[in-house]
Amino acid sequence: MPLTAPSEVDPLQILVYADSLSWGIVPGTRQRLPFPVRWPGRLELGLNADGGTPVRIIEDCLNGRRTVWDDPFKPGRNGLQGLAQRIEIHSPLALVVLMLGNNDFQSMHPHNAWHAAQGVGALIHAIRTAPTEPGMPVPPILVVVPPPIRTPCGPLAPKFAGGEHKWVGLPEALRDLCAAVDCPLFDAGTVIQSSAVDGVHLDADAHIALGDALQPVVRTLLER
Repeated sequence: MPLTAPSEVDPLQILVYADSLSWGIVPGTRQRLPFPVRWPGRLELGLNADGGTPVRIIEDCLNGRRTVWDDPFKPGRNGLQGLAQRIEIHSPLALVVLMLGNNDFQSMHPHNAWHAAQGVGALIHAIRTAPTEPGMPVPPILVVVPPPIRTPCGPLAPKFAGGEHKWVGLPEALRDLCAAVDCPLFDAGTVIQSSAVDGVHLDADAHIALGDALQPVVRTLLER
């Protein structure tokens, strides 16, 4: 069977740097939603539907990832560690989408919304100062505010106990941060909510709704 001739146009690459809400964990399980359903996949498919310059979503979504703090039980969950190298690896990037913060409110941490926003600020700085090759662009960054943590339930209840209270004020804290560092922001809580199954993750319909809602936002940023 003959191979299709490769396109002469490189796709625009978008890095999604996030946690289990974007990895697509099925609430109440350890299973993963398929690519066309989870929001990064839905976003890629939607952006490519018009037949313009192709877009490729790079999913770097690690379960349990914090902004800048370590998980005392699992290694590698500090989002700041290795981020600059990831930008270098995947460059050139047309956009980086950051959707982190909710894991900062796990029960073993004392953090509030201000702390999580400052963590996102550190990630933005790391992306903008990453040691990319000469001539590679500094990618714009879109911060996505994760939806509110509801009352945690099921197996996640001990891990996220009190998280719904720590989360309060996160949209405002991230809005202030993004205004100060000139970074666009999208509040996912305006279009979706976390699952009633565990109070933290996203059901399939929420993934689809978020991916669809982000399409015009991302198109505008790519056109710039």
